[in-house]
Amino acid sequence: MTIHALSVSQDPRDPGFVQDPYGFYADMHRTSPVFYWRDYGMWCVAGYDQVNALLRDRRLGRENRWGAPLNHVESREHLHDFDRIESGSLLEREPPAHTRLRTLVNRAFVSRSVERLRPRIRALANELIDALPAGQPFDLLPSFATPIPLTVICELLGVPVDRGNDLLSWSHAMCEMYVPQRSHETELRANRASAEFGAFLTAHIEEHRHNGADDLLSALIAVRDTGEKLSDDELISTCVLLLNAGHEATVHQTGNAVKTILEQGGDPRRFLATPELAAASIEETLRFDAPLHMFTRYAYEEIDLGPVTLKPGEQVALLLGAANRDPSAFDAPDEFRPGRTDQKNVSFGAGLHFCIGAPLARLELQESLAVLFERLPDLTFEIPPRYRDSFHFHGLESLVVS
Repeated sequence: MTIHALSVSQDPRDPGFVQDPYGFYADMHRTSPVFYWRDYGMWCVAGYDQVNALLRDRRLGRENRWGAPLNHVESREHLHDFDRIESGSLLEREPPAHTRLRTLVNRAFVSRSVERLRPRIRALANELIDALPAGQPFDLLPSFATPIPLTVICELLGVPVDRGNDLLSWSHAMCEMYVPQRSHETELRANRASAEFGAFLTAHIEEHRHNGADDLLSALIAVRDTGEKLSDDELISTCVLLLNAGHEATVHQTGNAVKTILEQGGDPRRFLATPELAAASIEETLRFDAPLHMFTRYAYEEIDLGPVTLKPGEQVALLLGAANRDPSAFDAPDEFRPGRTDQKNVSFGAGLHFCIGAPLARLELQESLAVLFERLPDLTFEIPPRYRDSFHFHGLESLVVS
């Protein structure tokens, strides 16, 4: 089969596609789960089994070992600060560097067990609900979905919560780098945000070396493994990754989950009435409407995808949102079924790049939404929710409820 036989055109910024990519995924599952997406210029994989396998396949990786992507001739000098932070990120490294970094970060992160954060998350959720305007519509995203993961990751890491607005601004600007067809102005904003974020953390890390605080940042500074430690650049990259990933996807998933649960009708408390129900329901919201839909990998060797063989240096897009709706892997994939026996979503990835913050994200979602619907069981949409213009990071632009 040729590239043309399985070549598909679908503008990722088309409004209809942004609001509902699942119809497109269903078409691909029927016709070819492996296809060439012309708008991205790369092969894509939509089937669950293959996505799950490729996420674990060491012949693929995140690290770009060839410099700029193939056929990319533009200079990246204007992205110096962004690239400097990315170069030390766990997300962009492969073994042996990744193994060393992940071991050090795990040693610090896991030692601060996320389970003990349950009471803090519940208390924070109640505080935010108490502050909502009585009898008036409000946007759940800035008033509830954003403050919880942002506050928790700041407190956990030891970063001042009162710098939250700066952190949000820097994070949003940097995440825009992953949106298709980004502009030069977007790149400049991301680089500027990276420089400011890096400068803030450099000063904050230096202060932490001497204050003896009991937080994750102090643990990352002190962590050792057979004499190895994190360099200052690695510390900054790790903090940026934890701060950005520690709230960005959880904010989107909170909005997606609330939308999904309200669309089921009836009393929403039935989905979160016990810890067991809450865990099953949150896991199903992650499968049903994930916050991240595309994750790319570079081929390090020739890899047979079936209709095509990837060459070293070529990229492949693994479509997490499509894999979660694969009818060959899930019974009635377009139905919301908490507690389904075939629950095995790939929303947090798989393999050595499995999301390090997955336990924290699950905990935040379970506790915050249990409190939300326990306190506000009659929550209804004031305005029909719409997804923002971003395919990769799949989340609502607002969630106005009353």
